[in-house]
Formats: sequence, C-alpha cells, structure tokens
Amino acid sequence: MSVFVRGGAILRMVMSILAMTFLAVSLAEAATAGPAPPLAGALGSGEAWRTYKARFITEQGRVVDTANGGISHSEGQGYGMLLAVAAGDRETFERIWTWTRANLMVRDDQLLAWRWEPDKRPAVADMNDASDGDLLVAWALTEATEAWHDPSHRVAGRRIAVELGRKLILPRTPQGPLILPAVAGFSAEERPDGPVVNLSYWIFPALDRVSLLAPEFDWSALARSGRRLLAAARFGAGRLPVEWVSLSGSAPRPAAGFPVEFGYNALRIPLYLAMAGVTDPDLYAPFLALWQKPDTGLTLIETDTGRVAARLTETGYAAIPALAACASRGAPFPSALMRVRTDSENYYPVTLHLLALAALRSRYPTCAPR
Repeated sequence: MSVFVRGGAILRMVMSILAMTFLAVSLAEAATAGPAPPLAGALGSGEAWRTYKARFITEQGRVVDTANGGISHSEGQGYGMLLAVAAGDRETFERIWTWTRANLMVRDDQLLAWRWEPDKRPAVADMNDASDGDLLVAWALTEATEAWHDPSHRVAGRRIAVELGRKLILPRTPQGPLILPAVAGFSAEERPDGPVVNLSYWIFPALDRVSLLAPEFDWSALARSGRRLLAAARFGAGRLPVEWVSLSGSAPRPAAGFPVEFGYNALRIPLYLAMAGVTDPDLYAPFLALWQKPDTGLTLIETDTGRVAARLTETGYAAIPALAACASRGAPFPSALMRVRTDSENYYPVTLHLLALAALRSRYPTCAPR
C-alpha cells in the first residue's frame, strides 16, 4: 500500500513538472503573435511612397543609398521590392526586380552579389553575397507571389531561398540553427573565432514567410535560435548586442577585428522582432532603455566602454523604438511619426520608417493614432 502511495505521489510530481514545463513553453510561444500576415497593401500608395520612388529609385529600378556614396546593394533592392508590394505597386516592383536580376545576380549560384558601385567598373567588384539581402529579396518575391500570383516570382524566390538554406544555414550547432552573414568569410573553417554571425541578419518576419516557398528548411527553428541568441548576446552595462558576434566558445562574445559596438546594422533588430509579432518585453528591454528619448536621436554605443558611437537624428529612426514599445507593451504610436519625411531624409531612415508603418497597419492597428 505504501509503495502505491509513494508511486502515486511520484506520478503526481512528474505530471506537475510536465504541466509547468508545458506552461513555460506556452508562455514563450505566446510571446510571438503568430505567422506574419501578408505585406501586400499594408503601406498604401500615398504621398510617402510616391516621394520615396522619386528620390530613391531610378527609372531603371536601382535603389540608391543616398548616405553611402549613391551605391546600391542587395539589402536595398530587397527593401525596395518589399515596399513596392506593401504599396500595391507592381510596376515599380518589377522594375526593381529586373534591375536586381540583371546587375546583382551575377554569381555562379542563385544568390546575389551584395554591392553595386556606380562610379566603378566593374560595378560589382566583390562577388560575395550578404545573407540579409538574399533573404529580403526572397521574402519580397514570396509577398509578390501571394499578391499577384505570378509563377515566375515563386520560382525565383524558391531558388534564392533554397540556395540560402543550403549554403548559409548551419542546421546543427550548439546554439541551434545559425545563418552565416555570407557564403565566404564567417565560418569556423575560415576564422579562428568562427562561426561569426550578425544578429540583424535574422529577419524574423521573412523567416515566417519564405517557408511558403522552401518548406524543406526549418525556418521556425532558425527564428527560435535567433531569439535565444538575442537573449544571450548581451554585452556591457547596456546589455546590448554587438554588430558581429563570435559563437566559437561556450558563450557569445564580440568577434575579433570588428568594432565592439551596438551600431548601424543592429538598430534594426527590434524592428524585425516587432514586424514578426514578437511581444516578449525582455527582448526589447535593452533597446528601449537605451532609447528612452528617441525624439532627440537614436544612440549607438560602444558596448565595452559605454561611450556614444553615434547619434542618429533623422526622424525616421524614431519609428523603431515607437513600434517596439507598441509590440512589447501596447504603447500608442506617436501621431507625429505617421508622417514620413521622404523629401528631406536619407534612404536608410526613410526605408525603416516605412517598414515600421507597414507593420503598424498590418500587425498593430490598435497602437495607431485614431
């Protein structure tokens, strides 16, 4: 009888532990508000989009980075294609995609050369890719496939996504699946502190969507590993990620040979989290703590010293902490940020601003000003 009682107690204890584990997993999963909705029409074809096209997209379809010597890159082409779908502007989408195909898809695989320089010949001097650009273009083609049902978009997007999965995703590492920043230069075979990753290359809403074209890869597992790394790769008093992270040891650390900064690329991380519907306040806390007064500019810092590396004062950047505050705690989105300064600010802050507005309208309409 006593053995039975003890056995019953053990069974109840095991069931209790399982229940608590299930609850913890459920709460973690609840921090992500489901798959990303289609982007088509989320932006609308208003004045902001018309001015954006006029300032940053040439007649040929090249997206111009106005603060970076007028170059173009795979990231920018992908952003332009995404915004064109969000604006319902198929003509502009096809123009950008045509230029991208002709000028950046010049490698011997299905990935994109990362940079095109207008004053150089050849304009593509570095044939390496950038996985964030590859992923953005594949995501844009996924959105276009759903919006306009053109089979050529599906074929092209799948080819890029499959090549990215084969060449850039490390499916089994101690940290879970990883995405390398490029085909060359970042693996454990190429660097003593490799693999080296850039957490801003985890474009969380894209991982939700490209699975529609390449379901044979576990994009959800890649998204989960990215969120775990964000929770682990916190450096300095501000507990912020650096741009380039080494994963060769038992814990993430700043990669050798790169500035130890939370910088220009990493500022996109909270934007991508919010665009994917992630609501976990802990993931957003370091960014929102740093940007308590975004109207005075977004601060970028050296994580080892705490010194300010840059202060970005263009208004478009302020849309990132505004959307993050909405996603993590339901804070109202400032009405002043509903206006985009496409006529006076540079390509990068305006692009991020428009992406934030598309996410606000598709994901978080309750935060939008009434």
